Amino acid sequence: MTPAAVCCALALAVPHVPPPPAAVRQAVERALPLLADGATGHVDQKTCFACHNQAFPMAAFRTAKARGFTVQEELIAGQVEHLREFIESNKDAYTSGRGTGGQVDTAGWLLFTLERAGHKPDELTAAVVEYLLKRDADRDHWRATSNRPPSEASVFTANYLALRGLKSWGTPEQKDRVNERVRTVRAWLAETPAKDTEDRVYRMRALAEVGAKKATAKAARELVAAQRPDGGWSQTDKMPSDPYATGTVLAALAEVGGEKTDSPAYRKGVAYLVRTQRADGSWFVKSRSRPFQPYYESGFPHEKNQFISISASAWATAALALACPTK
Repeated sequence: MTPAAVCCALALAVPHVPPPPAAVRQAVERALPLLADGATGHVDQKTCFACHNQAFPMAAFRTAKARGFTVQEELIAGQVEHLREFIESNKDAYTSGRGTGGQVDTAGWLLFTLERAGHKPDELTAAVVEYLLKRDADRDHWRATSNRPPSEASVFTANYLALRGLKSWGTPEQKDRVNERVRTVRAWLAETPAKDTEDRVYRMRALAEVGAKKATAKAARELVAAQRPDGGWSQTDKMPSDPYATGTVLAALAEVGGEKTDSPAYRKGVAYLVRTQRADGSWFVKSRSRPFQPYYESGFPHEKNQFISISASAWATAALALACPTK
């Protein structure tokens, strides 16, 4: 057995032994084809946009591609075209402020996905921004309307997505209204506590969007402190560690929380993800949301747990890719 193989075997058995860089890269390489299958499988079967099969995989695709992994541009272009068709068919609903199913979450993840795909602003993105400006305009924050934990239940997720969408895609004509919404939501963020890991992750991301540097740093420290002895994070304080929570925390810590990917906490999280990856390249998480959509096979494994499992696999892949040097 080679020294790298010995180190990897130790990491599988002992949470505190980080896997070698080659093992981390291999984990990403094994996951990417499955994520591509899930993303294209959704597009082939559905006309709607899905954050679990499109937004989260796109985060993994773009992060991995930036670090030298092979991600076909045709895959990204196909996802963008599907999103544009969805917005085009709902443009009047967005412009008028009615929105679509999922409301702010759907609109926000749409813009998030287009941003990660490298899309440029156009009349369609301006329509979605217009919706975000009109939605909940009489409140100090945007409401969450879905109850599909963990990924579609947090009010902080909705507010991060709306803030990110406004700041990244607002037109010059929308600038004054964007600035006013950002100012209002910043005050709400400062005084509203988080209740679970999803809240904590997206509250930190939202704080970073409004430029609250000290509050963002404090939120990052709180997330690091919540790491479990096995190196992972849990969705709630009463649940065990799982790849979804761990992937979302690590990606957020690296992207906006100021956490170095060679820090002890990040390395322990990487070891947890490498250790929990399935032989097929996926990560499994059991769903705790009540299903309401007709079941379909997207091409990603785990059957009725596929939505949360592809979400977990996407964020786990992004978190591991962030730990790989840029080539």
